[in-house]
Order: sequence, then C-alpha cells, then structure tokens
Amino acid sequence: MKTTNLFHPNSNILNTVSKTLKTLLGTTLMASLVLTSCSPNEEIDYVPAQAPERPTAQDFSNIRNQALDNITQNFQFNADDGFITLTSNHGVSISIDGNCLTKNGNAVTGMVDLEYVEIFEKGNMITTNKPTMGIMPNGDKALLLTGGEFFLEATQDGVALETNCSMQLDVPTALTGGADNAMILWYGNLDEDGNLAWEEAENDTGAEGQNGVFTQNTTYYVMFDQFGWTNIDRFYNDPRPKTTINVSVPTGYNNLNSAIYLSYDGEESGLAQLDTYDPLTGKFSEHYGQIPIGLECHLVFATEEDGNWRFAVKPVTIAEDGSTIFTLSETSIATENELILQINNLP
Repeated sequence: MKTTNLFHPNSNILNTVSKTLKTLLGTTLMASLVLTSCSPNEEIDYVPAQAPERPTAQDFSNIRNQALDNITQNFQFNADDGFITLTSNHGVSISIDGNCLTKNGNAVTGMVDLEYVEIFEKGNMITTNKPTMGIMPNGDKALLLTGGEFFLEATQDGVALETNCSMQLDVPTALTGGADNAMILWYGNLDEDGNLAWEEAENDTGAEGQNGVFTQNTTYYVMFDQFGWTNIDRFYNDPRPKTTINVSVPTGYNNLNSAIYLSYDGEESGLAQLDTYDPLTGKFSEHYGQIPIGLECHLVFATEEDGNWRFAVKPVTIAEDGSTIFTLSETSIATENELILQINNLP
C-alpha cells in the first residue's frame, strides 16, 4: 500500500500550514506595532470641519465705505471769489456762490473744502449701497430711473457749512442714456443703518432761484439749495400687474452683513433693493408689491469676505409671489472693480 508523507517539502498540506503561520505572525506583528505606537492613555486629536466665517455688520459697512471713498472727489476754492464753477471727472459742472456760504450762521471767508460724489452706473450703486428707491406718497418705495446721484458737502476747518441760496449742477444727459423730460429733483434720506431712500424735493420758487431739474437736449440743469445727497430721477413706469418676491440667502447671512439688489433688464440707470428682511424666515423682500409680474431681471446677492466682495447674480423672470434661493456654492469672490464690471455688463 502506498503512503503519503504529510511533511514532504512538496506536500500541499505543509504549504497551507506554512502560509497560515506566516499570516498569523504578520497580524501579530502589526498589532504589536499599533499597541506600542499609541498608549492607552494617549488622546487622539480630532479637528472638526470648520464652517466658513461670515462677515460682521462692520465688515460689510467698511467695504461699502471704502467703495464710496474710492469715488469721492475733493476740491478747494476760496469763498471770497464769489460764484465759482468746478468740473468733475465725468464732466459735470458744479456751481456754488461762495458769498452764500455760512458757518454756524456766520458768513464764510477764505478757503473751503468741497467733497463731491457722482454715481451713474449700477455697479457703483451696489458697492456704495446707493440704490434708486423713491418714497411714494403713501410711504412705500419703488424703483427710480436716474440721471445721476450726487453728494456735496462743503467744510471749513472740519465744520460743515450751509448755503442760503441755490447751487447748480450741469449734468450731461449722455451719462445716463440721453435726455428724459420727466426727470425731477430728489433729496436722499439716510437711515440709522446707512441705507438711502429718495424723497421728492419741493419745488421752491423764490428770489434766489428754485429747486428743480430743467432739461435741454444734452444737459440736465439741476438747481438745489442744500448739501447732502441729490438725485435726478423719475419713477419707473410699467403697466403690468405688480407683486412682491422673497429671496433666501446662505446660512449666516442677513440684512446686516449682506444685501439683495434687483437690476431690471434693459434699464441701465436704476437699481432696486429688497430692503426688508424677516429674521424668522431668513428672507429678503421689498414687501411693497411694486415689482411687475413678467419682468425679466437679475437678482444680485452681495456681501464681504476678507476685504473683497462675495457675490452671485441670478437671472429671474418675476412670477406672482415668487421665491428665489441663493446658495453659497453659487457665489464668487471679486475685487471691487471686478464686481462693478460684472454688474455694469448686465443686460
């Protein structure tokens, strides 16, 4: 009878046993290494995923203020020269009578500093938070189309001056697409949060002149009698039924550290803002119900991040009681100039 030697070098059983022993020894060695590298009492550091930081209200205010500083023009003139005319970067003529200036009720003499801002395009309206929302007779707000937004402040030795007669701006109509005879004068009201709304100026005719906008072909002649924000505007007119809309923004953003604007397609000289916010729903709205149903437009979400702008632009056709959602993944980072260019290139 033929027998088999189980321990012969070529035996299958021996090979199997050998492989098994090697596996067991390898496993034991790995376990030993693990045990010696981590003592039972040693804690393992765990770093949780960090949520992206959100800007503070001050961060957002700072980047807007910086944008305003970037377009502020500064002039000096001598009040003793009487009636003077200055020319802005965009070709606007600024006429002021130095004999009409007062400081604390007293006539001004000597050198005067003039701070001046002019805004004609949507990009600058967003970065400086100067939309064109006019206050209606019932207190609601609606979109204005503008021939230019202006800020003037005269000071001497840091003290704000006043005037007791009219000043004048001669504004080229080409800066906002041509002459519009329906334009009138508005003054800007800033609330405690720095948001601007426009109120129609009273047409005050008197010996020193009058408040108002006078249009002649290529020029708006603007007469006004107070420093601060001044605007050449008229209400946007659309016969379609109106509605309101709601816009949700990414978690961590609200009306203090972000904003929602509405750019109407085909209208280059006006910018609406969703200026109300519900902290319970986390949604922006304008709640006045003044947006035309069927309007083609672009919604803009804007905020700050590390000294730059985080923003998103979304095309929308307005539906009755419509809602729109912005997500963080839809946003991009841009410098001020890059954001202005993106907004100014909207249809």
